[in-house]
Amino acid sequence: MPDKKGPLDGVRVLDLTEFIFGPYATQTLGDLGADVIKIENPGGDRQRHGSKFAKHEDMGATFMTMNRNKRSVTLDLKAEADREKLRALIPTAQVFIHNVRADAMARLGFSYEEVARINPHIVYVHCVGYGSDGPYAGRQAFDDLVQAASGAADLLPRVDGNEDMRLLPSFIADKVSSMHALSSTLAALYHQKATGEGQFVEVPMFECFTHFMLIEHLYGETFEPPVSHMGHTPALANDRRPLKCKDGHICIQPVSRAASAKFMELGGIPDAYESDRFKNAPKGGRVAVYYAMQREAAMAHTVEEWMKLGDEHRIPIMRANGLDAVLDDPHLKAVGFFETRAHPTEGGWRTIKPPVKFSKTPASIRLDPPRPGQDTKEIVGG
Repeated sequence: MPDKKGPLDGVRVLDLTEFIFGPYATQTLGDLGADVIKIENPGGDRQRHGSKFAKHEDMGATFMTMNRNKRSVTLDLKAEADREKLRALIPTAQVFIHNVRADAMARLGFSYEEVARINPHIVYVHCVGYGSDGPYAGRQAFDDLVQAASGAADLLPRVDGNEDMRLLPSFIADKVSSMHALSSTLAALYHQKATGEGQFVEVPMFECFTHFMLIEHLYGETFEPPVSHMGHTPALANDRRPLKCKDGHICIQPVSRAASAKFMELGGIPDAYESDRFKNAPKGGRVAVYYAMQREAAMAHTVEEWMKLGDEHRIPIMRANGLDAVLDDPHLKAVGFFETRAHPTEGGWRTIKPPVKFSKTPASIRLDPPRPGQDTKEIVGG
């Protein structure tokens, strides 16, 4: 198994991305076997910095989680000698990806047209904030800004009644948009393999994340004329949350009324739907009674007891891990989800294994996150 190569073995990626939107995508290309050459300016990817806990200031925690399986080349693209080194690499690559503003890249001499003149077969991927044909084109974009514009900051107020708009506590727009960049790159590589043609691919963060957001939340506006409001009602239910049990929390999602009734029976509330409490609830109040009974039933057992009962009675039940507890989740431990490795300069570090399995061409972790420019001499010379 270790000597098998990933599905993208033989693909070279010139990666000029930094921060999160871009590096997360190119790391996955590397996991899949691509030779990812990270082109950094002399100061390095700005995501390298800002971690108090790193052994070296340029090897911050978030950088470490998104830059394995890459080789680092430091080039000052404001200098003609270094621009020439990058031009020399372009014919060797199948993918050129960056998240630099289009006008800045053109001034450096690496617009799509200029890169395609050197390598007509290149897949040129531009990760942008906003699509080039809209009025926001060229504006700066970061996760917070895109969450705000997409409507994501309006979700929590719809759940908890606090009218203050709030961002989701994750750089989710960056990561979702990176997955769009990944799938788009793979699709363009498929076309390149089939036809020999390269092409320009624009991946706009605002459009990608809003697309992701509105899959369920377009809701009543799906139809024309609209039949209801925006915002998926079940997804935004205030009671859609883990339940406290004897020694922790569980989450349940009964797939039928019978499964829900069985859960409450196992929790000491038999015939819940036939109870006076449920039947005599005021108009519109049965939902509140239903969730109250769920909360009471959950307290009857421990997490492990509920896990076993759910398995035995085919009720979808899962432990609700605190963030720290994810590291000790028994399933993740069994599948080897986390791997502790020895970095040449940073010492022990924990990484997350590629989650997707390939029977013939497995994804793998081959290279630890690079120090700035550590591969410059090998790849482009001194």
